[in-house]
Parts: sequence; C-alpha cells; structure tokens
Amino acid sequence: MAILLKEVTSKKELKQFVQFGIDLFEGNEYYCPPLIFDEINTFDKKKNPALEFCEYILYLAYKENKIVGRIAGIINHRANAKWGYKNVRFSWIDFIDDKEVSFALLKAVSDWGKSKGMTALNGPVGFTDWDHQGQLIKGFDYNSPMASLYSYPYYVDHFDAFGLQKEIDWIEYRIFIPKAIPERMERVAKIVIDRLKLKIEKFKSESEMRKRFPNFEYMDVLDAAYAPLYNYQPMTERQKQYYAKMYFPLLNFDFVTIITNEKNEIVGVGVGMPDISPALRKCKGRLFPLGWYYILKMLKSKQIEAFDLLLIAVRADYQNKGVNALFFYDQVKYFIKYGIKHCETTSVLESNTKMLANFEDFEKIQHKRRRAYIKPLE
Repeated sequence: MAILLKEVTSKKELKQFVQFGIDLFEGNEYYCPPLIFDEINTFDKKKNPALEFCEYILYLAYKENKIVGRIAGIINHRANAKWGYKNVRFSWIDFIDDKEVSFALLKAVSDWGKSKGMTALNGPVGFTDWDHQGQLIKGFDYNSPMASLYSYPYYVDHFDAFGLQKEIDWIEYRIFIPKAIPERMERVAKIVIDRLKLKIEKFKSESEMRKRFPNFEYMDVLDAAYAPLYNYQPMTERQKQYYAKMYFPLLNFDFVTIITNEKNEIVGVGVGMPDISPALRKCKGRLFPLGWYYILKMLKSKQIEAFDLLLIAVRADYQNKGVNALFFYDQVKYFIKYGIKHCETTSVLESNTKMLANFEDFEKIQHKRRRAYIKPLE
C-alpha cells in the first residue's frame, strides 16, 4: 500500500499531528508526553517568537487511511546566517516501524528544503535550542523527562538506512545526591566567592527576581553563554521575554541560583525543577480536567524523588574560574532538604568539557546519548 503524505494546513490536522506523537507511545512506560496546548502554541506565529525568523512545514503520513507518521521541516534563517550554512532541519518526527514511511517523511522535508535553496538536512533539532533536539541512541530503558525527546530504538536504524550521518552527540548523566555537601565542593566554592568577590543571590518568586532584574538580565547571560554551542542562534528581545515569562513563574525558587559580582551584575544562572514526567504521563499531556492539579502538585511538592537539572550558564569572562561550583554548592543543600535521590542532567554536548566537569564531585552514571544527524541534499 502506497504512503500518502499530506501537508498540515488546518487546526484539526495540527491537533492530529500533535496527538499522533503521543498515541504512538501508548503504553510505553518511559515516554513523557508533552503538554498538548504547548505543542500547538509552538506552531502559532502569534505566540511563538521564533517564527519571526523561522519558516516551517508539517507533514502527516497515511497508510490505508490511517496516520502512521509525522515530521516538521524547519528553516531557521538566523541560525543559518550565524553559522554560514544552508540547513533545513527536521523535527517532531515519529513513525511506525516501516522504512517506507520514514523515508517518505524525510524525503518530503529534503525536497522542501531544496526548493528553498537549502543544501543539507539536519536533525532532529527544533526551531531553537529551547525545543527538543537530539535523537536518542542510548538509554531507551530510562524515564524520559519533560525536557527530552524519547523514541523507539528502531528510529536509529531508519535514520542510518536513509543515509543520515552523525554530526554531533549529546550525553546525559544520572547524578546521585550525597548526604552532605562534598568537602572539596565547599572548599572550592568559598575560595571562588572570596577571590572573585561573588555573591549567591536567592529569591522567593519570579516577581521578586524581576524587581531586582527588571530587564530580564538573566536571559542575557543565558543567551551569551550559549552562543558558541551547536546550532545556537541569538535570541531576540521578544524571545527572551517569552521564555522568561513561560518558565520562571513555574519554578520553585529554592532551585534557582543567581550569581552576582561586586557591581551587582549577573555572572551566572542555574535552574532546575522536579521531574514532572509522572504527572504528564498520568494526564497524557492534557491540562484538563485534572492535569493541572497533578502537575502543580509535583511542582510544589516538599518531597521529591527525581530532579531535572535544566541549565547552568556563566558569563564568558567568568568561565573556567570555578564559578560553576557555586551552583551545586548552593543547590545540594536543597536536594538533601527535599529528599531528592537523583538528578537528571539535560543533554550536554560531548565536546562541552566545561559543563561535564560540573559533575566530577558526584557519584553518577552516563546513561543516555543523543545524536544530531546531517545529510547533504543532492
């Protein structure tokens, strides 16, 4: 039976596009569904500021009148200009174990990219680094947190068979929480604070932090620190406000660490949150009728088993000076207070030795690996 590809052009089809990515993993204990409304808003030009400089196309694949696959094709013009390449990205890709389906999806995005003057197919990466990226190639039997992609092992075979080649890998750790702040970490932190005249600042809420830093200065630090990383594109001012307003109000501010210097400038930001994937699995990505309750309960819980380390960013002129130790020096006491047993790191580029060095003081396992692929368009 031939595969029929259809471009997503209506709200109904967009909902089907999002829902297929959830239905395919029905019964899989490791998969974490996204919030459906959040996925839909990602493709809304009025709501997602990344669409000011990105264009995209969505396809659904049908076989015997049944949806069997999906894919997004994306061109991030700011990233292409920054890095000097002409890549069409593929993302939001899911499919049944049928190479006829996966090949048709990848070819459709390749053809669309060529029609736009692109010269390489790259992915899975989203509109920006704030979207999911990296194909899981190791760690299929570990829980997928909210911030990470999950897929079946057969995806890797499909990508290899299509001719996609490794461009770069990310790795992830599970870090086990000690019973007390490691002595070496405490010693290094105190030396760094004294030598660089730094201060760890804590806030009770997003509104309190905004009073102290009304111009989203913490987002400027994130933007500058991430600038050299793979595929990163500088954020617009609207993006900075959009992401700050979307994520920071949800956080327990015990797990937000701001480092400032003697001029009261932010030189580092560290953020984490409880693993809410059990709540998302329970509500299957729907806020109503009770999804909001399950999620809020986990976010506000005083007893947490698993925790997601979302980001650490240090201003360039303060990197390689031990500042990273301050985040963990501040956070470990809260990990202990909340009874956290382990933390999951977000994906860290295998070449990012500065970030990987943050975990040296902890017992850990390197349990997951993700890959970004590339293929020249012929």
